[in-house]
Amino acid sequence: MGSFCVYFNSWGIVNSFGVFQTFYETDLLVSKSSSDISWIGSLQACLLLIIGVISGPLYDAGYFRHLLFAGVFLIVFGMMMTSLCTQYWQVVLAQGVCVGFGQGFIFIPSVAIVSQYFTTRKALAQGIASSGSSLAGIIYPIIFDRLRPRIGFGWATRVFAFTSLATLIIPLCFMKVRIPPRSKRALVDWSAFREMPFNLFTVGSAIGFIGIYVPFFYAPYYATSTLGVSDGFSAYTISILNAASIAGRLVANFIADKIGPLNVVTPFTLVASVVAFCWIALRDEANLIIFCIFYGFFTGCFVSLPPTVVMTLSPHLGVVGTRMGIVFATCGLGLLIGTPVAGAILGSTNDFLGVEIFCGSVVAISGCMLALARIAKVGMGYQWA
Repeated sequence: MGSFCVYFNSWGIVNSFGVFQTFYETDLLVSKSSSDISWIGSLQACLLLIIGVISGPLYDAGYFRHLLFAGVFLIVFGMMMTSLCTQYWQVVLAQGVCVGFGQGFIFIPSVAIVSQYFTTRKALAQGIASSGSSLAGIIYPIIFDRLRPRIGFGWATRVFAFTSLATLIIPLCFMKVRIPPRSKRALVDWSAFREMPFNLFTVGSAIGFIGIYVPFFYAPYYATSTLGVSDGFSAYTISILNAASIAGRLVANFIADKIGPLNVVTPFTLVASVVAFCWIALRDEANLIIFCIFYGFFTGCFVSLPPTVVMTLSPHLGVVGTRMGIVFATCGLGLLIGTPVAGAILGSTNDFLGVEIFCGSVVAISGCMLALARIAKVGMGYQWA
């Protein structure tokens, strides 16, 4: 439950950024381009992952509670400060940097700790925990979209922050390290870079994160600007994506316990790339709903399964936190550049075709890299991986 709440307020907030993107483009930061505004969300997501280089080893060294308290404070404080922002640089610092640092402090430690409590069905446990981010991606956009016209941006964002505080009290009270650290560990596990499956998986995941979140950031704006749907419905595209990803994560992680996480995340990613290319053919609201359902379902495991893959590729639990830090820090670089590049493509062409091709292409390349990682680990034949 504690890890569920951490996902709720880490990836869940990232998954909800699309409603902020649309509001900033049409109201608060209307003078800024799509690419400029997407830097806010991509910076937040990047820090969520890249701070794992620090938080992972600190978790392995026994500083879990310190990281948890610091992260909770920064998330709530950052959202409160966002509610007071009126200029671009203020939003970048509050919502991008402050919230991103807070999420980075708590995410990887809270994921790694799950492995201490489950000796079997680890993938399913991670899937249930990670569904917290999808649930937040359903709830937070609706809260913001419904409250903002009534009470204004400031108070709608404060309600957002108070909701984060209320749900983060649960991990503060109940999450504890079950197995104390045996010794201080290095900031980087250099032995990991000598393992080809780990390297291929890391690169493949980073490439995937360049494109995976493009629809999550731009679907609401696409709905209003290209399909001409109402602002009220556009916010629900994020909720639909996240609702579908709950099912995707639970199904994928359940299967992963049976046949192995790499054997699941690879085909799911390849199918997601096909769905991303189908974005090109959307013509109306019904098409968009179907796209959001399928894309959300097949991309859900891209966040929920990597921790289990890292556990599979690690020689023992003592280096899991450090290795997760390496993987997610690399992925953070992909997240940092992905949505701004999509925004730059949109700004230069004023058309979503280039964005759609970009999204599908990088997700397809990611799927191929993950397939190579799977082959490097167990070969071409069928085997648990």
